[in-house]
Amino acid sequence: MTTQTVPKGKAAAQVKEAASAPVVSSEVAVKPINRREFLYYIWGASIAVFMAQTAGAIIWFALPRFREGEFGGIFTVDPATVPAVGSAPVPNPTGKYWLVNTANGLLALNMVCTHLGCLFKWVDANGRFECPCHGSKFEEDGRYIEGPAPRSLDRFAVRVITAAGVVESDASGGPVKIDGAERIEINTGKKIKGAGVGQA
Repeated sequence: MTTQTVPKGKAAAQVKEAASAPVVSSEVAVKPINRREFLYYIWGASIAVFMAQTAGAIIWFALPRFREGEFGGIFTVDPATVPAVGSAPVPNPTGKYWLVNTANGLLALNMVCTHLGCLFKWVDANGRFECPCHGSKFEEDGRYIEGPAPRSLDRFAVRVITAAGVVESDASGGPVKIDGAERIEINTGKKIKGAGVGQA
């Protein structure tokens, strides 16, 4: 059993004073930010907002948003306006494509020559496409014949909607049969490169 001794005199006064003293928190006091720190925070926030705005503007202008009926979008073609097999191809200047109806099916050929980007023409007398700039020549279905062009004409994806379902051009942009077509769509946003010279 331990006995506690009661302090006397000066010691008693110190104990009493310690008991009445305010309790000090062990937490560190937070000092307010000074002017320099405040300006650093404002400067950093301004840079962050500026970078976010710049990124938003770049994304806004970089990502294409095409509407139906303008180049880069989808063009709807009435099956009644498709040229008959063996007749001259029909140009669509807005969509920048030639609509060609071959014995194998419908094609949409890009109007731009694969050589240096000139606009080629259909020549009825020769029954083929000819580029007036450098003399490249192409078959009715866009296959390379002769000239400086490095490949056949590029094509756009064709989609034919019928009562039985949907038929789309394959990865090579091959012709699509349009028998019983209710609607035809040309996707000018999906360009398919023509085969290189000497390829099938």
